[in-house]
Amino acid sequence: MIETAAIVLHAFDYRETSRIVRLATRESGVISAIAKGAKRPKSRFGQGLDLFTSGTAQLVLHPSRDLHTLAGFDAHRARPALAASLRRFGASAALAEVCLRFGTEATAGVHDALAAGLDRLGFAADSDVAATTLAAGWRIVGELGFAPSLESCALCHRELAADEDTRFAHRSGGAVCHSCRSLVPAARTLPAAARGTLLQWMRGEEASVVDLPTARAHQRLLREFLEEHLGEGRAFKAFQAWERLDA
Repeated sequence: MIETAAIVLHAFDYRETSRIVRLATRESGVISAIAKGAKRPKSRFGQGLDLFTSGTAQLVLHPSRDLHTLAGFDAHRARPALAASLRRFGASAALAEVCLRFGTEATAGVHDALAAGLDRLGFAADSDVAATTLAAGWRIVGELGFAPSLESCALCHRELAADEDTRFAHRSGGAVCHSCRSLVPAARTLPAAARGTLLQWMRGEEASVVDLPTARAHQRLLREFLEEHLGEGRAFKAFQAWERLDA
């Protein structure tokens, strides 16, 4: 048995009395586990398995199986505010989807970045939900080891000036300078201000987006980056649904 910090990413009923949950754990990445008896009125799990709840999970691991056993879950932080707003819930589901894609590749840093992002979303004004989610999403990408090149050209590696407009080439892995842009004709324009915002988010700093078109452009940029490097040919459906909420 292991005991680890965990966040409930997904949960669904299994047979008459149990539930299957997917947890972002700090020690072992994303784990699927059965919570036997979780639906019974006097279940020891109570409301602890609500979506996006943080707690300490006691897990019995079965090395030859993909489904493990959740022996207990001590909830420390419920996040009901995320379910009270469609925009916050959609944003939280988009972040959870990113973590769910990477299973055991997820790290303690991924868990912590997700927890911090969900906490901030719980208190974010509607106008700040997009920026808060994007900041958390890029931090998770960085913790997974896929941080884009933003301070030097992804192709020639020349250091970029802070006020330098660039292109963003997903396949090349980040910002591309003026001299190299002809090599990536399909790359998106990335103004210096937008690149500065990305840098702030990657560093874990606060940065706002000034208007809806800017927020939409940043959402599209992150989704396309995820699809290019981490999508494995599958769409990020929860992320796309979140984008439509702000359309």
